[in-house]
Amino acid sequence: MENFYYELPLGYEKFKVIDAKDKKTIIWFNLIAIFMMIIGALPFIALKPVAFIGIDLFLPFILVMILGMIAYIVLHELTHGLVYKIYTKQKLTFGFTLTVAFCGVPNIYVSKKISLLAVLAPFVIYSIILIPILILITPNLIYLAFIMLFAMHFGGCVGDLYVTYILLKSKGKVLMNDTGPKQTFYRLEENVNLGD
Repeated sequence: MENFYYELPLGYEKFKVIDAKDKKTIIWFNLIAIFMMIIGALPFIALKPVAFIGIDLFLPFILVMILGMIAYIVLHELTHGLVYKIYTKQKLTFGFTLTVAFCGVPNIYVSKKISLLAVLAPFVIYSIILIPILILITPNLIYLAFIMLFAMHFGGCVGDLYVTYILLKSKGKVLMNDTGPKQTFYRLEENVNLGD
């Protein structure tokens, strides 16, 4: 199987759509993301409790957190894009709305393998970077900032992890069209006559 196709090959049928701009999807993803953020932060808070932040440090701490979160969102989407670019060499689409940041390759149908690599890359890479940092540094404001960043990372991957689940549970040959906020999945139907 090719890494991608410009047109949907004969015999593939749409079987699932995930639209991050859909209101119901937004609500579910955000509820699950909040739960994942709590689950992601709790072990590190329990491992090394942080003393109360003084009021004089609160504003600089919040400012650094906001800048860190914006930088992380950009890096997360660039990581998706880098994997797509390496394997497809196609034009990428980036965007940001009030409910979703995204990267996609809207004009092609990407193989299951490349789709998995692209959607899982930020989760794997930034978990590998952030978890050792959290284990090694001392409990202070920087540690607290990294806990919050990891929680945001963990919760922010909810859509990526759901796409991964759909891809892994789907049997046979699967292609994905990724516009960024919307992923459409296609499966090769077994009983289709593809010709001679």
